[in-house]
Amino acid sequence: MPEPKPAPPSTPGPGTDPGAGAPSAPSASDARHPHGALVVLLLSSTLGIMSSTILMPVLELIRTDLEISAARAGTLLTVNGLTVAVVSPLTGWLVDRVGVRGPMFAGLLVYGLAGGAGLVTDDYALLLAGRVVFGIGAATAFSATTVALLNGYRGADRDRVMGWRTAATGLGGVLWPILGGALGAISWQAPFAVYLVGIPVGAAALFLFGSSGPARRGPVGERPAEVTTLRAAVAARPALLGVFALSGVYMVLTYGLLVFLPQRLAELGVHDPAAVSVNIAAVTGTSALVGVAYARLRRVLGVNALLRTAAVLWTAAFLLLGLVDARAALVAAAVLVGAGGGVWLTSLTVLVGLLTPAPVMGRASSVSSTMVFVGQFLSPLALGPLMAATSISDGHLVLAGGAGALALVLSFVRFPTAQNSPGQEEPVGGTSPYRR
Repeated sequence: MPEPKPAPPSTPGPGTDPGAGAPSAPSASDARHPHGALVVLLLSSTLGIMSSTILMPVLELIRTDLEISAARAGTLLTVNGLTVAVVSPLTGWLVDRVGVRGPMFAGLLVYGLAGGAGLVTDDYALLLAGRVVFGIGAATAFSATTVALLNGYRGADRDRVMGWRTAATGLGGVLWPILGGALGAISWQAPFAVYLVGIPVGAAALFLFGSSGPARRGPVGERPAEVTTLRAAVAARPALLGVFALSGVYMVLTYGLLVFLPQRLAELGVHDPAAVSVNIAAVTGTSALVGVAYARLRRVLGVNALLRTAAVLWTAAFLLLGLVDARAALVAAAVLVGAGGGVWLTSLTVLVGLLTPAPVMGRASSVSSTMVFVGQFLSPLALGPLMAATSISDGHLVLAGGAGALALVLSFVRFPTAQNSPGQEEPVGGTSPYRR
């Protein structure tokens, strides 16, 4: 049965993107299990932030019980992120070649098994090796999830579900550490059990998502789209390079707050770990609220204005951190950083979907993910020496200057936001990740 054709898009209002309120192509709404599939995608999205946050409350317990240094204990939190950064381009290529169903199931299965391995071992070397394998599973699942969302939705529906994804991720950033702390009261190994949730989620993905091969152009059986390599996609849309670069900037700035938060609180005479949790919850919770409202925000303001707004919010946040010596200022700054981050990362993901042809969506989204984790890795390395040589407040003022300069640049730079980019097609037949 042929797909129904979407109605012509309405003329956008002033300040809006051409495709922000456009009708969506057939997507999850036409699927046999649309709601179940979307729940799986959103739950899978929260597993990324769970990868490290679930263990944060028990990190000191791990360090003392295994008699290892703080640096070695911290590596258990960061090595999976580094693994994701390294293998994401490969997992993106795999998703482009075989579709989302198989990689999503395999990635979530590995995520659950390798993550849950911490339940049965207290050997540091085995834990570290397990975290590397765990990172491979997380990267595969994350690539498949992103492609399923970007290729499965269009127009206002895509804005809505990408906002929900940001909300789900932010909510996970609040809830997973709380759960990790509660389970940590039993033993430091107990939080590893939560990773096992990847196994039933992977099984659900295998059932809910129909078999899907590489994305095609037009009706099934016609020739593939002309753009079939990431290099060709970037040549057709050089703005993708800017999206990739801005993905890394996001984590440099966000971790400029989070990494140095305990020291900044200590300078203010606050040593309660709960105070750190409050500020982290302010970042992720605000990001979640912004995600819920993202589709409306984009419809009213447009992607480019939202990016500028995020940079302005970050500028204000780091000015507060650098100039005001008060705990309330730190909470306010965390709220501003979270609001900017919720807008920023969602907008960049939407831009990847708009600028990238479906056959290379996996590779493009994986490069963006790699840049996020590279920014996370480089942030403390770049900012640590600066703040050690001056002060944390001075370092935050430098970040305020950088965010302000970014806002100025974005005042003159416009990303193309047309609904259909060259080679970008609506999901059809075998392209859709949903069982029909």
